[in-house]
Amino acid sequence: MLDQLAAAIDRHCVGLGSDTKIPRLSLVAADEPIDPTGLLYEPMICFVADGAKRTTSGDLSQVAHAGEMLLTTIDLPVTVDLEKVPYRSAVMQLDGRALADLLIELDETGPATTSAAAGQVSAPMTPELVNAVTRWVELLDTPEDIRPLALRIESEVLYRLLRSSLGAILRQWSLADSATSRVRQVARWICERYTEPLSIDAIAAVAHMSPASLHRHFKAATGMSPLKYQKHLRLQAARRRLAAGDATAAQIAQAVGYVSATQFNREYRSTYGLPPGQDAARLRARLTHTRTATTRRV
Repeated sequence: MLDQLAAAIDRHCVGLGSDTKIPRLSLVAADEPIDPTGLLYEPMICFVADGAKRTTSGDLSQVAHAGEMLLTTIDLPVTVDLEKVPYRSAVMQLDGRALADLLIELDETGPATTSAAAGQVSAPMTPELVNAVTRWVELLDTPEDIRPLALRIESEVLYRLLRSSLGAILRQWSLADSATSRVRQVARWICERYTEPLSIDAIAAVAHMSPASLHRHFKAATGMSPLKYQKHLRLQAARRRLAAGDATAAQIAQAVGYVSATQFNREYRSTYGLPPGQDAARLRARLTHTRTATTRRV
């Protein structure tokens, strides 16, 4: 069954990754190793059909192999490393409303627990779940079936997920007053304001938690403190702009919220191993090589 899913992904994935005509479904395919890449993950589930990938966030790291899934519950700046290629995965963007509606239908809307949950969790896929995800992706073979069937199969995928080992985390994720939900809301709030000066007291007020409680829950979810999370967002944004070559390092440092160019250079080098200018040149060379290597898949 995994071979069938990988083949369906291969038929419809353009380049390293692509969105599809099916809402909330994207595909990823890589035949060659790539350098570790910094990305901002949104709440989603990655179903790995072939290969393996590692994601790292702060002090936390997760590996998902073929036949496993990786759940991301919050907006999370991560470093992605493909540990085994060829790599194939289908990615579902989590729809909170669809999940909540399904829980109401199943009468599974009990009180939230207060335990802190990691922002990323990997788990094995059941055969029933692999089957449902495969049928969801294979709708791309018959585009006329997408409109009448895609939402129905997506609902089945969510149902299978609720019956998997990730079910308890997804239930907590869907509830408005759970610790997981409040951390998710705070993470999104920081993402929308990462260029601004933020204090831990202001962030804690948004979460309706004490600073100590926020720090505990936030670090359990992301592997870092809220302010370090903000710093990673700034550095990722700066790196993307440096790779595009649309401004100087000093201009970009100011645009992402740094007051001191010296501090920006120091933190950038500590994170990425090179000063901003040298790293930008390396990134542009890497992107040129990647485009050349993947044109055969376009």
